[in-house]
Amino acid sequence: MSRRPLLAARRALSPGLRGFSGGGTIEDGREWAGPPHLTKQASLYVHWPYCLRRCSYCNFNKYIPRENNYHILTDCLQRETETLLQLSRVSCVTSVFFGGGTPSLAHPSTIAALLETVSGQVTLSDEAEVTLEVNPTPVGMSKLEDYCRAGVNRFSIGVQSLQDDDLKILGRDHSSHQALQTIEEAQRLCPGRVSVDVMFGRPGQSVESWGSELSELLRVCDDHVSLYQLTLERGTQLFKQVQQGEVTVPDDDVTAQMYQCARRILHQNGFLQYEVSNFARNNGVSHHNMSYWKGRQYVGVGPGAHGRFVPFGEGGVLREARTQTLEPDVWIREVQQRGHGTRRRIRLSRRELLEEVLVMGMRMSEGINHKHWELFSPQLGLHEVFGTSGGVQELLQSGQLILDDRGLRCSWDGLALLDSILPALLVELETQILQRPHRDPSADGQTQKTSDPQ
Repeated sequence: MSRRPLLAARRALSPGLRGFSGGGTIEDGREWAGPPHLTKQASLYVHWPYCLRRCSYCNFNKYIPRENNYHILTDCLQRETETLLQLSRVSCVTSVFFGGGTPSLAHPSTIAALLETVSGQVTLSDEAEVTLEVNPTPVGMSKLEDYCRAGVNRFSIGVQSLQDDDLKILGRDHSSHQALQTIEEAQRLCPGRVSVDVMFGRPGQSVESWGSELSELLRVCDDHVSLYQLTLERGTQLFKQVQQGEVTVPDDDVTAQMYQCARRILHQNGFLQYEVSNFARNNGVSHHNMSYWKGRQYVGVGPGAHGRFVPFGEGGVLREARTQTLEPDVWIREVQQRGHGTRRRIRLSRRELLEEVLVMGMRMSEGINHKHWELFSPQLGLHEVFGTSGGVQELLQSGQLILDDRGLRCSWDGLALLDSILPALLVELETQILQRPHRDPSADGQTQKTSDPQ
C-alpha cells in the first residue's frame, strides 16, 4: 500500500495547475453547462514565470530572465486576462492568486494594474481574497506594504525550512532569519491572512528534527500552514545529487511518519486539517484553493497557466481544460498577436469532469457531500456509484473511507493514504458511467484537442 500521501498534493498544486472548476456535463441526452453560480463565477490564477535562480528541487515552469522585460509581461498579462474573462463570460471573480515563479519580483504597480483590469471586466468584490506568493528575501519583504496598497490582502510565504543548511541544499536564496522577519511583517499587514509553506522529507532530515522544526515555526506563524513532501523530479539538480550518492533523503516509511507527526503537532496547536496538505485555525482557510477543490471554474493567465471554464464567448457549453504556452517569450508573441496564448484546449467528457470533481473533492477532509456531487452528476448519486462496489466496500469496512448521509470522505487514517484509495474509486466511477451511457458529443474520440491557439 502506498505510504506517500503528498505526491498527489505536489502534482495537483504545481504552479499554473491550481485546481479544477465547475460547469459542463451531459445528462439525459442534453447538453448542460452547470448551475449559474458555477458558470457565472470564477477564480483567477496569474502565473509570474520569472525567478532570480532555480531551486535545486524545482521543475516548475519558471525562467531566469535574460533582460528586464517586466513591463512587456505586465501588458500581456493584462491583455490575456481581459481576453479570457470575456471568453468565459463570467460576471464575478471570487479570488485572485498570484503564483510562480517568484511573483514577489513583480513591481507592485503590476499587481495593481492586473487587479484594475479584472475590475474593468467583471465584479471583483472588496472582500475577494487576493493572494501573492512571496519569497522571504529582504527585497520581497520590503515590498509587502506596497503590495497591500496595490490590493493584495493575503500572503503565502515560501519558508520551506528553518534550517539554513537545508535552505542552501534546496537552493533557496533566503535565510531562516529572513523568513521569520518576513512572516512578522506580513502578519502586521494582513493579520490572520498569512500562509507559510514548509517542506519535509529533506536530505538528512529525521522525524525528531522535523517535529522540533515545525513546533518552532508554529510559535511564530499565522493561521495557515501548507505542508509539502519533497519529491525528487528528474532533471533537477537535487535528483542528480541523490542519484550520485552525494546526498540522501528519507525513505517512504520515514516520510509517512513525518506526515503523521506533523498532523499531530498541528492539531495540538489548534490547526484543523481541511485538505491533504493544508491546515488552518481561526477559519484561516485559503478560499482560492477551496474553489479548486470544490470544482469551481477558474481562469489561468500567464505562461504555462492552466484553467478550467466554459467558453461561452465562443458558443461553448462544455467545460474546457486549457493550458497556456509555457515559454514566456513565445507566450508574449502569441498574446500580442492573438490576445491570448492558449496552446492546448481539451473539451472534457462527462467521465473526465466527474473524475476531476472526485479526485479534487476527496482531497478535502470534508470530502464530497451529496448536494455538491449532484451539481455535476444529477442522475448518478454517490450511493449509486460507490455504494455497491466490492473494492469500495473493503475500504468502507476497513474504516479508511466513509459513505453516509453527509457524503463520501476519507477518515483521518484514510486521508493519509489517499493515493492508494483513489484508484479504486476511479475504477468504480468509470464502471458505473459505462453502465449508464449518456449522449456525450465530447466522448468516443470527439474530445477537442488542439496544439494551436484558437
